[in-house]
Amino acid sequence: MKTCGEVLAGYLDAYGVEVVTGIPGTHTIELYRGIPATRMRHITPRHEQGAGFLADGYARVSGKPAACITVSGPGAFNIATAMGQALQDSVPMLVISADNATFEQNLGQGRLHETSHLQRAMESCSRWSHTVMRPDELPQVMARAFAIFHSERPGPVHLTLPLDVITADASHVPVEVWPLPSRPAPAPEALARALALIESCESVVIAAGGGARDAAASLRRLAEKLDAPVTVTHNAKGVLPPDHPLLVTASPSYRPVRDLYAAADLIIGVGTEFSETDYDFFFDGGFDLAGTAVLRIDLDSAQLARNVRPEVALCADAGYALEALCERVAAKNGPGVSRVAAVNKASRAMDPAGYREFLACIQEALPGAVVVGDSTQPAYFSASCYEPPEPRLFASAATGYGTLGYALPAALGAKLGRPDRAVVSLNGDGGIQFTVNELATAVEANIPVAIVIWHNHSYGQIAANFRDAGMEPIACDIFSPDFVRLAQAYGCEARRAANLKEFREALRSSSAASLPTVIEVVESDFIA
Repeated sequence: MKTCGEVLAGYLDAYGVEVVTGIPGTHTIELYRGIPATRMRHITPRHEQGAGFLADGYARVSGKPAACITVSGPGAFNIATAMGQALQDSVPMLVISADNATFEQNLGQGRLHETSHLQRAMESCSRWSHTVMRPDELPQVMARAFAIFHSERPGPVHLTLPLDVITADASHVPVEVWPLPSRPAPAPEALARALALIESCESVVIAAGGGARDAAASLRRLAEKLDAPVTVTHNAKGVLPPDHPLLVTASPSYRPVRDLYAAADLIIGVGTEFSETDYDFFFDGGFDLAGTAVLRIDLDSAQLARNVRPEVALCADAGYALEALCERVAAKNGPGVSRVAAVNKASRAMDPAGYREFLACIQEALPGAVVVGDSTQPAYFSASCYEPPEPRLFASAATGYGTLGYALPAALGAKLGRPDRAVVSLNGDGGIQFTVNELATAVEANIPVAIVIWHNHSYGQIAANFRDAGMEPIACDIFSPDFVRLAQAYGCEARRAANLKEFREALRSSSAASLPTVIEVVESDFIA
């Protein structure tokens, strides 16, 4: 006999899942039975939130979903925060939670991990949440999950399996992969309206979001053909190389970039939400495209009806839409390069030099590294100070849901997804303490990443917000352990860097290490 849990593992393997994260529990034992017979690697984190962040980091750099296994109740609710981050940033992951048997649910009998209506509870952090009631559902349930990952706006999918379903006989259920649905191409009439709009405008700016990162080549061709400056959100970094003359190397929240938008007569938004955390990060309410024509391209039709009203809305895969535009649009000659140069010069004057030099040091020491940022000062400034050489080499929790503790476990996942790349995790001394226990995961699983701790003995950004509100900071000065000794206790390499030279040397040393390397830097040594 093969149980439903055993067959489910076979399905994950058949759909190409390479990494499974989870903390085995009493209710999930049968979900593990089939894993040894697959090609999947299981990683055991020290907290379910870490499991979710690890899956997030893996998916961001690889574009492929990982799977997470949790118990009901605390396990599912612990991972919900990580799912919320992934939901807002359109990151695919499959979360599978065991639950009490169908005949034991919602009776309030005090059973282990008992949760009323777990499926409904997880809907708010999922693209789709479903309870599997019999093994025969597996073929269609798995087909739908992977259709969401491949052909829709991706995000977390949550499956609940009651214990009696997990252990049910599924020997008769074939492991059959359904063909993935094609992604939508632009409708001819909408494409014609978009071309007419572009032809009627002289000054075009492209606003690229995370939905454009897998269409970088097409976006570059269109930008060059239209002589259009390109702005990027956190999740779009790398769609143009750092030295491209049309790349605006500044946050869309900066005044010079907003002035660039205001001077244009057309904004082409590609896979971007035009959301607060990318376009109004300082919460000053100054982002406004009123009076400027907007062409929006997005895979998600609902997104085309949020935040910014478009003159034309193309509901399509970004790559298909951009290729269609490139083939048909007439070339434009304009001052795009000179406008970008002026915006970049004005924006650089707004950034403290120390952050720019600190972030540049990472690429100097580890060219092509993946950089994963938490909610910490260097990660905030990376929105305008840091440009990776290609897409999917940067991730940050400072956008979207804005969770703390993201960077360390997400960096572990990123290394699993791109073992050929060095990976750097940027953490604050506050945020690292949310998930510092995942150092044990990194050592146990032999995942060599560089873990940078930006130490200012404070929740620095929140303290600044207090002062901006005319208040003395409250509860922002935090105690921190000796991070070097703590890392060594976990079995990591560890050192402090007092200047850029020592920081560069520490990063280079980390690339040759077989274990994770913790590098502590004190903010006052780098920022005057």
